[in-house]
Amino acid sequence: MTFNLIPVLPELLVAAAALALLMLGVFRKGDSTRDATVLAIFAMGAALVTLAGAAGGGRQELFNGLFVLDGFAAFAKGMVLVASAFTLAMSLDYLKREKIGRFEYPVLVLFATLGMMMMISAGDFLSLYLGLETQSLSLYVLAAYHRDNQRATEAGLKYFVLGALASGMLLYGVSLVYGFAGTTSFDALAKLFSAHGAPSLGVVAGLVFVLAGLAFKISAVPFHMWTPDVYEGAPTPVTAFFAVAPKIAALTLLMRVLMGPFGELTHQWSQIVTLISIASMAVGSFAAISQTNIKRLMAYSSIGHVGFALVGLAPGSDLGVQGVLVYLAIYLFMNVGAFAVILSMRQKGRMVEGIADLAGLSKTSPGMAFVMAVLMFSMAGIPPMAGFWGKFYVFMAAVKAGMWTLAILGVLASVVSAFYYLRIIKVMYFDEPVEAFDRGIDRPMRLVMAVSTLVVLLFSFVPGPLLTSAKVAAAALFPAG
Repeated sequence: MTFNLIPVLPELLVAAAALALLMLGVFRKGDSTRDATVLAIFAMGAALVTLAGAAGGGRQELFNGLFVLDGFAAFAKGMVLVASAFTLAMSLDYLKREKIGRFEYPVLVLFATLGMMMMISAGDFLSLYLGLETQSLSLYVLAAYHRDNQRATEAGLKYFVLGALASGMLLYGVSLVYGFAGTTSFDALAKLFSAHGAPSLGVVAGLVFVLAGLAFKISAVPFHMWTPDVYEGAPTPVTAFFAVAPKIAALTLLMRVLMGPFGELTHQWSQIVTLISIASMAVGSFAAISQTNIKRLMAYSSIGHVGFALVGLAPGSDLGVQGVLVYLAIYLFMNVGAFAVILSMRQKGRMVEGIADLAGLSKTSPGMAFVMAVLMFSMAGIPPMAGFWGKFYVFMAAVKAGMWTLAILGVLASVVSAFYYLRIIKVMYFDEPVEAFDRGIDRPMRLVMAVSTLVVLLFSFVPGPLLTSAKVAAAALFPAG
């Protein structure tokens, strides 16, 4: 019997790289953090190349349907690998400068990435949970990575306790679904619900608990309470990682779960997603206004962005899924670029995190101010920046599904959130500089800033490749259509 491992080759590469770098760190004398980090970035690049080759054969299933590779999974995994590689590159000089460089850092990021890739390709609730926990256990350690820092330790503990609670809720939901439906397979559940119509009350209760567990992972309201403290307390490269890769993975996983096994129950879950979306947009928009720490502001900003992304998911349509994928791709570049600027905020060799510290940046560092201004305009959704189109596609999906109220509330929340993004631009361009940042931006930071700014600026003129890829990826979740 032949067994084709090509579809799972990217995961095998990431896992092998993590184990190899673990051995390298243990047996090599001296500090091997930088070498291990560079090798981890190359491993992710190799995984990206093999992913492009493995995803060409349509939908492929392995391990009795536990693992699925299709266009949707390939698109999501590509985003996760790019996000992880970018954030690893941004951490290179930070870890050395803060004297917290240890070889375990890139190994933990690799294991977290492996978990994300596994859960994106989950075809069963069992493989979903294994992938989710592989990711989560690594993220708990990363949050508390700066172990001598009280805020980081506190962030790791909060994330662990609340994450364990969310995992329990998810497992309870899965047990209810299994108890009332008799299977944990996504395909089997989809066939069951399409054949029998209205599900039992137990299945709906299980779905609610599954949604609650996954809402924690994307930091959607009301399961967002950990986000501001963890974002502020964790080392800044870890915060950048949290803001992009796990969020993209969890949102794409949520789409796979809702469109796959529960695709026939759109009426049941659409109301919950709509409510969570409105609450996340409101909290993300209003709570960020009073923030003075830029990392906490980015935490509330990410909560708001999750709300906007869920606007596209609520209709349960292929157009909505396409809009969410485009939104996440744009969100990825906006966030890594913004965090590259935040990581370059140093005065006399010390990291600063206050929004007031950006005062007069246009006079002391015009290039950095320009990058931040472009990214803030994009996050606010102001045309012709890419962020405008991200919101446009998710709002259009809601409008075409007749969900006018949700779309209008989304536009209003976007107007409110524009205040705190534009305030940063005002501080940079119209306030007098207090103290200039240290000269010399690290090369990886310059590269990330340049790539992010180019993507945000050029998307309006060359939208085709991303839109086409997202359309193909969304179609993989709707094979009948």
